[in-house]
This record gives sequence, structure tokens and C-alpha cells, in this order.
Amino acid sequence: MPDVKQTASYGHLSEEAFAERVRRAYDLMTPVCRLCPKACGAERLAGARGACQADHRLFVASANLHFGEEPPVSGHRGSGTVFLAHCNLACVYCQNYPISQLRNGVHTTPEALAGKMVALQARGAHNINWVTPSHEIAHLLDALQRARRRGLEIPIVYNTSGYDSVEALRLLDGIVDIYLSDMRYADGRVSQRLSGVLDYPAVNRAAIAEMHRQVGDLCIDHEGLAVRGLLVRHLILPGGRSGTADVLRHLSQAVSNNAWVSLMSQYFPAHRAPEIRGIDRRITPEEYGEAEAQLIAYGLTRGWVQKLEG
Repeated sequence: MPDVKQTASYGHLSEEAFAERVRRAYDLMTPVCRLCPKACGAERLAGARGACQADHRLFVASANLHFGEEPPVSGHRGSGTVFLAHCNLACVYCQNYPISQLRNGVHTTPEALAGKMVALQARGAHNINWVTPSHEIAHLLDALQRARRRGLEIPIVYNTSGYDSVEALRLLDGIVDIYLSDMRYADGRVSQRLSGVLDYPAVNRAAIAEMHRQVGDLCIDHEGLAVRGLLVRHLILPGGRSGTADVLRHLSQAVSNNAWVSLMSQYFPAHRAPEIRGIDRRITPEEYGEAEAQLIAYGLTRGWVQKLEG
């Protein structure tokens, strides 16, 4: 393992440069919102709700230590995980739908969130982990600058569905240390039916390329902790709906054949999925085994696989 220290890259930005990123992020919300690929045009700063159902306010569902991420992210002291309410997707199988679609959360100011992040660092968090952040980049950068003034220095994890605007991601260059991103679909017809967006594959591939340009392949220190880089999650859906072979082929050939991949088996029919034929069941060991074989076929040997028993 390389002998590198787990410290945040955003400390290298001057106060003025950081403030400029915050300003530009808020600019993407006004006069009409363009923070995410939907570019829905809602006047969020005037109080209108966007396609994500968020308005000018920041809502946080929880901020706590979390031990359920991949081992280099959770480590032995936990990841300082901040769950944001709302989402720019509408996945019919979302396991967090009370937060993402029912908008359960508490109105939180950037200053208050800064305090929560500093408190998580004091509790020993290895990093600050923003979950579903795409629609709240402006508020998050605002909070992060405030937290930095109060001594926050641990890495930032951007934990996303992968439906992200390249324009917005560029504001995070030199600020986000670890991108923990989904690559969910290879077929837009499937993403339309299951997540409400036809352009997910194209948007996702452009976003992944930008993330990798910024941080490269995942770098892990001598303690086994993630310091910097991209970690791709791929959730296996029933009936081959994830398009695993196409996703992994693209990742290996167009992004990096050294990419780290977490091949996820934990799909279960949550939210509306029990009512939808074809995704109303868990995946089978055979389906997961086929996905694992694709990892090997494309040389993506870094990361994590899980075993299912029949």
C-alpha cells in the first residue's frame, strides 16, 4: 500500500478560490436550476421545487457514523455519513425512498451542517460522506467552507447515483477526494422505466469520466483507508436489467482497467418494486455469478464481490 496520509485535498484551495466555487454553485441554481442533468429550470432560490422536489432550503435526514460502506471508506472508526433528503432520480426500487422521495429530513442551514461535519470528525470519522448530493452541491460547498474554517480536514466522499452534471462536478475538482458512484444501467429504456430518466447511461458515463479525470483510480493507504480516487458501485438487478457486461466493458475500456468495483448483490424489492413484474424478487446466485464472471472477463479484479447462497 502506498504510504499516503488521509487528509483532504480541499485544504489546498485558498479561501478566495473556495468562495468562488461556492458562488458558482449557487449561480447554477439561479435564476433557474441547472445543478443536475435534468436542468429542470425551477427557480429554487425563489422557493420553487425542482424535479428533485428540493427548493432553496437544505434538508438533512441524518448525520452519523456509518460502518456499512466498503471497507476502505468505513474503516474501523466509521464514515461520517450525511444523508441528504430528496433525489434527482425516482427509482421504483429505492431502499431509501422515505428520504429520497418522501422527503423525510430536517431543515438545516449550511452553518449547522458545518457543525455536524466538524462533530463527526471529532467522533473519529475517517471522512465526510455526502449521500445523494447531486441536487445540493451549492449548500454542501457552502457548509464545507464554513467547516474548513472550524478545522475540518478529513477527506470528502461524494456518494452518488452517478446521475450528475459534468458542469457541476467540475466545481468539485480539488475538493472531493473520493467519488463513490453508481453505474446502474447500460440501457436508457430500462433507466427510464425504473428510475425515470432516459439519458442515464450517457450522463453517467460522462460523469464517471470526469470523476476519474479529477481523482484517478482509488488510492488506499497503509492502514487500508481510502485517501483519493474513484470507486464504482454496480447493483445487480433481476433479469439482467443492469446491463452488467456493457457497463463493465465501458468502465474497463473507456475509463480504467484498474478501476475498483463493488459488485453489489443486496437488491431487494423495496418501495414500488413488489408491484412490478420482473423486479419483484431478489437476484439469484446464478445471476450474481454471471456478473462476477464479467468482472473477471474485463480484468476488473480490484474491489469487492459478495457470495449468494441458493
